[in-house]
Amino acid sequence: MRRGLSLLSVLILGWLTGTASLRAQPSAGPDAQARLAFQRAAHLRHGINASMWFAQSPNDYSAARTGRFMDAADIQLMARLGFDHARLSIDPEPLTRQPVDATGLNAEFLGRVDRAVDQMLASGLAVIVDVHPEEPYKFRLRTGTDGVARFEAMWAALAAHFATRDPGMIFFEVMNEPEVEDDFRWQGIEAQTIAVIRKAAPQNTILAVGSHWDSLQDLLRLTPFSDGNIIYNFHFYEPYEFTHQGATWATGWWRLTHGVPYPSNDMDTAAMTRTLGEIPDAADRLELERYFLDDWNARHIRLLLDAAAAWGKANGVPIVCDEFGAFRDHSDPTARAQWIHDVRTALEADGMGWTMWDYRGSFGVVTKEDGHAAVPDPLVVKALGLNLRQ
Repeated sequence: MRRGLSLLSVLILGWLTGTASLRAQPSAGPDAQARLAFQRAAHLRHGINASMWFAQSPNDYSAARTGRFMDAADIQLMARLGFDHARLSIDPEPLTRQPVDATGLNAEFLGRVDRAVDQMLASGLAVIVDVHPEEPYKFRLRTGTDGVARFEAMWAALAAHFATRDPGMIFFEVMNEPEVEDDFRWQGIEAQTIAVIRKAAPQNTILAVGSHWDSLQDLLRLTPFSDGNIIYNFHFYEPYEFTHQGATWATGWWRLTHGVPYPSNDMDTAAMTRTLGEIPDAADRLELERYFLDDWNARHIRLLLDAAAAWGKANGVPIVCDEFGAFRDHSDPTARAQWIHDVRTALEADGMGWTMWDYRGSFGVVTKEDGHAAVPDPLVVKALGLNLRQ
């Protein structure tokens, strides 16, 4: 009980001190800061996730691997494709792994991140610095005070480090998909962390995220923070029955599906029956059947994304979607391109910037082998409304 009360006290104190600090920083008034956030959001209109490079690879963050995975030619290609920003995912574990310098960061790992950031800036790309942890890092954050303190200390050092660059081109995303079930707890942690970032980097724009998977629903449950220089972010992969078909890391029955169409009614009865037959469990089969019955198409997607735009308008804050994409291994390429097109155009129609997931992974805009030149997917490039410049 004493531990529970202590944790609650920390969260309440974090909420109160966080919001107080946010009101005090930066010195310009809230209206000016809100205008600045909207101006900065113009740098985040059409971007790409530089994922699986400095995050999502817990077994190997060596210089040899990161050097093979992506290089300066890939960053130049991002710019040539017409992306205006990159979201650079960084795992906090190797960032704070021994040996560390006086700031608590691993200088060798951070030096490689620095080179990537500076190459992006030199290519004209804005950069979202995305703290992208895995388990058990997230578990420690959502269950105790030590994990929160460690997270804040890391952000204090990281924000101060990048605050020396152009604040109009470097954005700080508090955390990728926190997976915190308790919305109140996450809001308290995020308020505290925003205050820490703002103290270290008074001029940079921060991306705030919702709890759990940072879904559209998580965004709508957020209470906006008093700091005006914040952009609010969400991720969009709906309908998962299409975007995650064949995915082995997600909901169990999705891995069994192949050739699920988009739009969802773009399949004859016989083909639908065969696809449903891939699912042995009756309850799971019904869930997939509902996908076919729900008429997923461009209009359906636009109506969902309208909810994010309406929330942003009601709260007077800018909104971006910095993850959306479809797993390519088991989806029809034309259907995948159509879904990407429909999400991208709906976001743009609602005035929201986007960042596709991802550059070279299993959701990629290019195909690439380590150490070799990337090859853009022309269907996806067209679906994104981009053109490769020579």
